[in-house]
Amino acid sequence: MNKQRPIHLALHLIKLPLPGIVSILHRISGLMLFCALPLLLLMLQYSLASIETYTELMAVLANPVLKLMLLGLLWAFMHHFCAGIRYLVIDLDYGVRLAQARASSKWVIFVSLVLTVLIGIKLW
Repeated sequence: MNKQRPIHLALHLIKLPLPGIVSILHRISGLMLFCALPLLLLMLQYSLASIETYTELMAVLANPVLKLMLLGLLWAFMHHFCAGIRYLVIDLDYGVRLAQARASSKWVIFVSLVLTVLIGIKLW
């Protein structure tokens, strides 16, 4: 038992494949959406309560920093949605080969970014 084993796992040296990155981003986007849910529900409540609260909310949301945060949440929703569809298709046993998994990962990233840009331009 005189093997040279690493004391710790060097995570910065591990090169994840693209499907692994999409999986981690799926989890991160789900966490972002879960943590932002109370804020989004509060915004919905203010927007529906009265015209005064709606105009106050619109004044607050005119801040560019908040717009960027909402754009990040929009990306999180789009990525989580697209990756979720990808995982449902994989559960149906389609696209499980390595080349197909890499291609579907590229499509998830591309489609989620394009949808975020298109909807973000429309809402900005």
